[in-house]
Amino acid sequence: MRHLFLLSTFSLLVFASIDAETLYLKNGCNSCHGMYAEGMGASPRLQGVREEILLRRLKNLQEGKTRTAFGSIMISFAKTLDENQTVQMAKYLSTLKTTVNKERYEIEYDTAGDGGS
Repeated sequence: MRHLFLLSTFSLLVFASIDAETLYLKNGCNSCHGMYAEGMGASPRLQGVREEILLRRLKNLQEGKTRTAFGSIMISFAKTLDENQTVQMAKYLSTLKTTVNKERYEIEYDTAGDGGS
């Protein structure tokens, strides 16, 4: 019985993470904040920020409160999230890490013909 409980709990956590990732990509968050929420240009890094801070910021945006002019763009995005999605998004972003395959350059990059030797 204990194993079933642990398996169920683990499954819920995995699916919650997948749902938040899908939501992050579906809502186009990655176009400003980066694929791994690492931040781009004027868009802040969200990756690894404490969950309670992200949750507070998302709720402030949902109430129309922002600290920057660029933040006004986020108000409409934040308002599309329901309460459960808001919590999931804060949890997802707080645990997100950049995962880049270290071998990708060897796979994608061919030095033939580029003048390098």
